[in-house]
Amino acid sequence: MHPVVFDQPYEFVPPYQGRCWPWILQRLIRRRLRRDYGIEEIHCEGLDRLKQSLSAGHSILLAPNHCRPCDPGIVTELCRRAGVAPFTMASWHLFMQGRVRRFLLRRIGAFSVYREGMDRQALQAGVDILQQAKRPLVIFPEGVITRTNDRLLALMEGVSFVARAAAKKRSASSPAGQVVIHPVAIRYRFHGDIDVALHGTLDAIENRLSWRPRREIDRIERVYRIGEALLWLKEIEHFGQPQLGAIFERVKRLIDQILDPLEHEWTDGRSDTTTVARVKNLRIAILRDMIAGEVTEEERKRRWAQLEDVYMAQQFSHYPPDYVRGNPTNERLLETVEKFEEDLTDESRIHRPMAATVKVGDPVLVSPQRVRGAAEDPIMREVNRSLHEMLGIPLP
Repeated sequence: MHPVVFDQPYEFVPPYQGRCWPWILQRLIRRRLRRDYGIEEIHCEGLDRLKQSLSAGHSILLAPNHCRPCDPGIVTELCRRAGVAPFTMASWHLFMQGRVRRFLLRRIGAFSVYREGMDRQALQAGVDILQQAKRPLVIFPEGVITRTNDRLLALMEGVSFVARAAAKKRSASSPAGQVVIHPVAIRYRFHGDIDVALHGTLDAIENRLSWRPRREIDRIERVYRIGEALLWLKEIEHFGQPQLGAIFERVKRLIDQILDPLEHEWTDGRSDTTTVARVKNLRIAILRDMIAGEVTEEERKRRWAQLEDVYMAQQFSHYPPDYVRGNPTNERLLETVEKFEEDLTDESRIHRPMAATVKVGDPVLVSPQRVRGAAEDPIMREVNRSLHEMLGIPLP
């Protein structure tokens, strides 16, 4: 399990207000993207839209999709080309990976948000950044890295909450100002030899499963075989035996088999509409006494096992059942194999060369007031529609 949660009190990491460090680090971001993520090319479209909002003095919130760990670096490079350094709301666990990393994250504009609770300090910091209207604010509305460039998760409404709170303050200021949200669509393309990339990773996974590598098998069939094996292993762990039925139904049953008992123990049986939200609610409940130091060592171990289970349930929810069905693109195959490796080892090898295309959408004007009685937030509906359109994927 990736170290994404900690059983210690949260400490807010505020945004760094200086300008020298962001200017320096932005000019090194291309090198890091190339070295650490294999991103050899970055193409920006719609940059004039962002520049127009900057020239107009608007408060700007950028809302990108989040399919790869390098997305924040891509958005930072986009902002560099627009002549501005962004602030980025980032998960607290990233700041817990060493002093040097924490130092650099702050200097390039990141500040922390606690995903296992209501982080009023982070929300207020976001509102303050937008109210000042000096630098854009970046929030990834999906909330997690999906590893699926052709699918968006349900967008969280924290984006519109921060934007509306800032819009109220800006409308009351003199002179009054506007808050806009620019959806940002990031799409990656792999320009290397897909067979070399897939076979190398699949060989390693099959060896880990004590299988002989089977390069003679069709690559799509090989991906499905490994996917079935990983699903069987988890079904045996949680059901006692492999299950029957379509993959979509089996994955859903597995997620429910993991989360339902925990929800009965920790949230009085209350559930939510998405797996990500269910996992968040469970983490909040499970961690509360651990952070307070009010559990025995044996109980702490039991709860860590539960946290590992909910993490795995969330990871399984990120496998769309038909993602590599039919004639999948090279990128879909690569993303799926990368997820296999990451879920087995917590790491995924870098495949190069990759190219990224970043599209800035039309600004969505933020009204200080939300229409009462609306079943869906109109701001997030428009952001969602724009992201789907720019990514070229159908609305669900």
